[in-house]
Amino acid sequence: MPRPEDDKSKFLAQAGFTQENPDQLKQAILSPVQTYDAVSDRQDKYGTYYRVEGPILGPQGALLVVTVWIERAKDNIIQFVTLKPKR
Repeated sequence: MPRPEDDKSKFLAQAGFTQENPDQLKQAILSPVQTYDAVSDRQDKYGTYYRVEGPILGPQGALLVVTVWIERAKDNIIQFVTLKPKR
């Protein structure tokens, strides 16, 4: 179901990602982290935020994205926050 604000489903559908293949999207999101450097973006009381830019490969093509991650201050666990199209 599309979100009323900041919905990325149409963007992700361009590469073939749908609700039927969430595991493929998860693996695609993790892929750039293995190849491209994480750049520290900012820090707040919740932790340190990092950006990783690169392509994600879907069943029907590739998309250039910026992924955002946080290293949580409370436990130092790194967690995915969001992705957006690279401009």
